[in-house]
Amino acid sequence: MNWLTNYVRPKIRAVLQQKKETPDNLWHKCKNCGQLLYMKDFEANLCVCPHCDHHDRIGPTERFKSLFDEGDYVLIDLPTPKEDPLKFRDQKKYTDRIKAARSASEFKDAIAVAFGKMGNVSAVVAVQNFLFMGGSMGMAVGEGIIKAAQTAVDKKAPLVLFTAAGGARMQEGILSLMQMPRTTVAVEMVKDAGLPYIVVLTDPTTGGVTASYAMLGDVHIAEPNALICFAGPRVIKDTIREELPEGFQRSEYLLEHGMLDMIVHRKEMRLKLVQLLSLLMKQPGTLALTHESA
Repeated sequence: MNWLTNYVRPKIRAVLQQKKETPDNLWHKCKNCGQLLYMKDFEANLCVCPHCDHHDRIGPTERFKSLFDEGDYVLIDLPTPKEDPLKFRDQKKYTDRIKAARSASEFKDAIAVAFGKMGNVSAVVAVQNFLFMGGSMGMAVGEGIIKAAQTAVDKKAPLVLFTAAGGARMQEGILSLMQMPRTTVAVEMVKDAGLPYIVVLTDPTTGGVTASYAMLGDVHIAEPNALICFAGPRVIKDTIREELPEGFQRSEYLLEHGMLDMIVHRKEMRLKLVQLLSLLMKQPGTLALTHESA
């Protein structure tokens, strides 16, 4: 018996044939500068690139954990409207698209609402999820915002809304567009109760969302370099056939032209919101912010 042939060689071959198991999410490539970032460090930095300061898109869970005291909050159950009311089909059935989106998300649709403490103030926070069908505004999003407004009124708490959407959900047609006036009424309900309504616009906030509840806040905040518009710059450029100003429809451009109150870095968002909510609700809170974050 040749032990080299019958024992050693098979063992070596087996070792060489073994696949090296490497997690798929070990690294993140920045969409702006292309720098490779270690995923754990990237997430610890609130998904902001340490090299170019690009604010990557994040979901509701990451938002809630970074905003509420000690990451402690309660999710609000949202109504579930009728799915696929128009029996819509393009390249796929609408029901199949929803199933695929839900399989990749922990939420049933493109919005989540939570209630918890931010400093000395109890607040309702609603977050649109761009990772769910582009954050598109369908009936579920409309119902979610209405529920968030009702919860704020019931608990006598301010409402903070983080927007991120590609616009209306085409698969729901006119029913999607109807969410614009419905959510506008919901926002007015919060204001009529004498409660603050703060909007934080993140990348991207476009279409019918911008034409309704995203621009009705008592205070409008944006993250750096977020695209905020009704029609995108490419559409406008093709329509008017002119070159657009540099940075057109980005946060910094809109702040300069009076459409925003402030731009706040993601790392400073919680402190700024605690400051604003404390002032608006006339509650003592954490006001020790640096001049640069104000």
